Parts: sequence; C-alpha cells; structure tokens
Amino acid sequence: MISPGKGWSRVRISRLDDGRLGDRMDLVTVEEPLEIRVEYTLNGERQTSAVSVTMRTPGHDFELAAGFLYGEGLVRRPKDVAEISYCQTDEPQTYNIVVVKLRPGVPFDPEEISRNFYVSSSCGVCGKASLEAVEVRGCEQIPDEGMSLDPAILSGLPDKLRVEQGLFDRTGGIHAAGRFDESGDLVSVHEDVGRHNAVDKIVGEAFLAGGLPMRRTLLAVSGRSSFEIMQKALAAGIPVVVAVGAPSSLAVDLARNFNMSLLGFTRSEGFNVYAGAERIAG
Repeated sequence: MISPGKGWSRVRISRLDDGRLGDRMDLVTVEEPLEIRVEYTLNGERQTSAVSVTMRTPGHDFELAAGFLYGEGLVRRPKDVAEISYCQTDEPQTYNIVVVKLRPGVPFDPEEISRNFYVSSSCGVCGKASLEAVEVRGCEQIPDEGMSLDPAILSGLPDKLRVEQGLFDRTGGIHAAGRFDESGDLVSVHEDVGRHNAVDKIVGEAFLAGGLPMRRTLLAVSGRSSFEIMQKALAAGIPVVVAVGAPSSLAVDLARNFNMSLLGFTRSEGFNVYAGAERIAG
C-alpha cells in the first residue's frame, strides 16, 4: 500500500531488445480500491453505510468521494458535508477507506445508491431507461447562455491537457480530465487510472469550493466519452465536453437530450461535433 498522492510504483520487469531479454526497472500506475462510506443521522442516531468501491489511483481521494456522491445525487450542497477523512482503525493506515460525514439533519437514503446502480446497470439493455434515470435524479437541460467558442481554442485543449499529465509521462498508463475556462485557460487537472474517477475529482473539487454548477466550463478528457462521463458532466452543469477519443452512442444521446456540446477525435487540425454545434463559432 502507498500513501495518498503517489500515483506510481517501481516494478522489476524483463524487456526484449534486439532479440535478448534483460532485466530492468519500470514505473507503473498505481491502482487500488477506494471504499466510500457515508456517516449520517437516522432516527436520531449516527449510522455509517458503504456506498461504493472504485478502483482508483490514490491522490485527491476526498475530491473523488465528494464528486461521486454529488454525481449520484446523494449530496446537494457543500454545507451538507461536515467532514471528509480517512477511516481510523487499529490496523496500519492504508488510505483506502474514505468517510464522508454529513451534518445532522441532512437527509440521506442509503438505498438510493442501490436504485441508481440497478438502473445504470440496465443501460446495455435499454438506453432509454438510463436517460430517464438521469431525469429522475434531477438533472436538467443545460441552459443556453450565449457561448460562442473559438474552434482553435477547442482543438488545442487536448495538447494543453497532455502537457499537464505528469503521471502519464512516468507510466504511460493513466487518464486525465481537465477543467478549462472559455478562453482555454486551465483551471484544474486530475489524473486517474479510471477516466470517470478523474472527472469525479474535477467535480468534487468544484463542489467542495462552492463552485457548482460549472456553467462556463469546458471539460477535456484524455480518452473516449462514455455515458458515465457525460452524466457526471451534466450533473455538474458543464455544457461542453471535449474528448480525444470517440463517444459512445448513449453519450451522444445524453448530450443531445440535455443540450450539451460533445466533441470527439479532437486534434489540432479539427474535431467531430456530435452535439451542440451551435456553441461553436464559425
């Protein structure tokens, strides 16, 4: 186990060069489980429920937990959260369990996460059910606010994101999500072995700072855009998602249903627009 914040580890490997195997050291991205627990008040008593286990790269775990809970509709306001900490036990600290303590009086339904998971798991069977689930969680269409984005700024976001990927430089095996303003200036970036975790860290950081919704934000992701990433962006009020890779069909459906702009295969020479072309100038 490693302390939070160190996202890489050294391993001994064998490498084939010019037909000969030789030993060497290599750097790999750390992947460890993170259990998210919520402590809340029910019938006058404090209780704790485990709501999720995700495989993540350690670092910014509190932001990850907050972003996940917000995206699932389990917390609404920063003041709902009294404290976020690592679980204290008699065993050696592994930093793999985070406890989010809600203030007394904040409603919390531990069964809600089970209902969300059940519906989300059905998306391979019925995409319509997943889109309806987003509506049930209270997500609304992104409003039109007169954004007119320079295509050159949008096409340059992946390169700007790549420059900030220090862990990728070391390991070559990690995703990233970056928050940019309308001028293409970087606000925040997070790396994680799971692209959805990187987005949760972006959202959680803004949530804890009282910065939601992010109506004037451009979200850049290093890989493809999935339904899950689009749902998290929608919950945070992010109008524009720029992906290096391709979107899934359900990601496109969600973007079109909720008035989001979705770009894919974004390169310096151009990109595909799958939804929301009206936000792009020219």
